[in-house]
Amino acid sequence: MLDKKVIDIVKSTAPILKEHNQEIGERFYTLLFSRAPELYNMFNQTNQKRGLQQGALAYGVYLAGANIDNLQAVESMVERVTEKHRALHVQPEQYEVVGEALLDAVQDVLDDSATDEIIDAWRKAYQVLANYFIDMEKKLFQEVEEQPGGWVGNRTFIVERKVKESDLVTSFYLKPEDGHAIPTYRAGQYLTLQADIDGEKYSHMRHYSLSDAPNKNYYRISVKREDARRDAPAGIVSTYLHHDVQEGDKLQLRAPAGDFTIRTKDKPIVLLSGGVGITPMMSMFNTLIETEPNREITFIHANANSKVHAMREHVENMENKHPNVTSYICYSHPTDEDKAEKRFDKEGFVELDWLKSVLSDNQKDFYFCGPLPFLQAMDSALKEWGVPEENRTYELFSPISTIGEA
Repeated sequence: MLDKKVIDIVKSTAPILKEHNQEIGERFYTLLFSRAPELYNMFNQTNQKRGLQQGALAYGVYLAGANIDNLQAVESMVERVTEKHRALHVQPEQYEVVGEALLDAVQDVLDDSATDEIIDAWRKAYQVLANYFIDMEKKLFQEVEEQPGGWVGNRTFIVERKVKESDLVTSFYLKPEDGHAIPTYRAGQYLTLQADIDGEKYSHMRHYSLSDAPNKNYYRISVKREDARRDAPAGIVSTYLHHDVQEGDKLQLRAPAGDFTIRTKDKPIVLLSGGVGITPMMSMFNTLIETEPNREITFIHANANSKVHAMREHVENMENKHPNVTSYICYSHPTDEDKAEKRFDKEGFVELDWLKSVLSDNQKDFYFCGPLPFLQAMDSALKEWGVPEENRTYELFSPISTIGEA
């Protein structure tokens, strides 16, 4: 337990960490990788180059520090992080080297402002947080190992099928090399892939959403190829999967994980996806159709146009077969062919007035996934419409833990 003085120091100085989160994050990773280069492969290096990982780390520490006397207030963030740690196989002993690098980074950035008293208080708080995370992750490891077909660490899977879904998205159907059972999962969860790529010094770890309903004899992931842009390098692993991995090849996977899952039954549900955010939604969509055939489902997808819209035909087919399913498509830049064939319902972006026009009311569960601007727009619109927080659930394809970090 932390005494009141330590709690007061941590809570009062947490905003300073938030103010300097990017600098602290950058210094932390420099120190960490110099001291423990073996941890390099745990972090998405593309996100490192974009500066996303650095700020996210310090923001998470700030959030935990600000709520050190009531961690239940940040339960969703903690759950998301511990699921990722389990997927990455984070070990208890690694918390010590991470903690020392973090505290040294705080001291380096804040300089004289970080007094011995402040650093000592944060050291005690970090130990409490580390123990809290370690206990939760131990339970997660036990759960996944004990479930039928479960495993911890890497397991070899074979690419049985590779299917192009759009100009940018390709699906990979994966079966275990050992031929044994694979564990079920909750719709919305992800697999973790360890890619060992020729020419790369370190392995690369990536999380990819499962894009089909559970309880099959295969896993399916649907991966967007991240090409180089003016402000960002190409995705190392996504381009490797698209260009180099073929049917019959082997991949190293870790068991399903993740906290973005359907938490209610019966209540009308709205699935809102933007771009490749459709992948966990497809898992939810297929699962709902299989398990809750009478539940009202509305699937709304936003994309640039049909060329990059994955799985459009599947959703249309399900809508035609199931009277409880309704779907809508928004294209921001429809092609001439899209317009001629009326392949979409709205040109432009998903906006509140339009949502109100296609949905009967706001008494529904809303799940949304996509790029950060899409998530921010959806969350803001639904909040304005009076949808309570417990009925707004989202997934971030990003190292940040909450929309509020951006």
